[in-house]
Amino acid sequence: MEYTESDLVKIAKRENNTKRNYLVVDPLQGKHIPVQPSKALTLFSSLADTFRKKYQNEKLLLVGFAETATAIGAQAAITAGTKYIQTTREVISDVEYLFFSEEHSHATEQKLIKDDIDQIAGKVDRIVFIEDEVTTGNTILNIINILEKQYDGRFLYAVASILNGMDAEHMEIYKNRGIDLHYLVKTDHSMYARKADEYTGNGQYYDCIDQSTDAYMTVNIPDKMDARRLVDAFSYEKACEILWNSLKKKTGHITGRKILVIGTEEFMFPALYVGRELEKEGNEVLCHSTTRSPIAVGMEKEYPLHCRYELKSLYDVHRKTFLYDIGEYDHVFVITDSPEIKESQNTLLNALKIKNKHITVVRWY
Repeated sequence: MEYTESDLVKIAKRENNTKRNYLVVDPLQGKHIPVQPSKALTLFSSLADTFRKKYQNEKLLLVGFAETATAIGAQAAITAGTKYIQTTREVISDVEYLFFSEEHSHATEQKLIKDDIDQIAGKVDRIVFIEDEVTTGNTILNIINILEKQYDGRFLYAVASILNGMDAEHMEIYKNRGIDLHYLVKTDHSMYARKADEYTGNGQYYDCIDQSTDAYMTVNIPDKMDARRLVDAFSYEKACEILWNSLKKKTGHITGRKILVIGTEEFMFPALYVGRELEKEGNEVLCHSTTRSPIAVGMEKEYPLHCRYELKSLYDVHRKTFLYDIGEYDHVFVITDSPEIKESQNTLLNALKIKNKHITVVRWY
């Protein structure tokens, strides 16, 4: 599909970030703004189409960046038929990491599991980094420099992003290093900071309490496949299909309903996958995810986000996360791989309960 900047770019105002005052919010990505899951996954597949023919004779590893590009990378890897791993900010036990930084982010530390890169190092020709947006390319250069040193120049590299806002100077750096760039839409960021400054941040803000609630049901489904570790993309898709079929057996056939599917932080693709299957069943489905990104919300008509719910992370009770613009639905599904931390889960449930009565927490473990 062909996409334009107006399809994929909404400017929002970052909160308390002196490094960059704006955030590019993609209304089709399924992160901050609710979107039809099928539209998001079609977008991600279109990104894979920008590079897969060029590298059809190479063995590829796709690396999706946490937290916003994890689902993009997963679907791109499925479309291209490759191996896949995402970066993470979570703690994975008994592994060795490669650490690097994301300089403009509110949460700068990124990790890639070295054990898995070691495992595949002799079987991969090229690593393709998957991002929602590339502005300078510095973050990706950080990890490439580490990989070059660690693996003695063994890999070729490429970058595929939905949006590319790199200026000529940064693009020349990539060209000189032989790193291919692929993208769906070229953007000019020169006016984004000024535009963000025009917004007042006068939206609705909710600090959600952890008051106990029993107004939900829980479905626990085993045999999780974790894309924070190296996976074969087709096997990962199959695991998500099993997750969906297991859920369907427990809930029965649902059709003709208005449904919201929520993912949690880095765990986005399984939520989008389940949402798309619910669409196929004849439901009206939207999907978005909790996020670490603290974004100002506003009442301006053209502003992308209007209500913000502050939560405790389902993965770490001491970490703030956020959810934006919760609507009213017949049924809400929360799809997560988090541990069961009641205090954190209650904040999310109480946010959803403001407008919704029927909530199911699906925990893939």
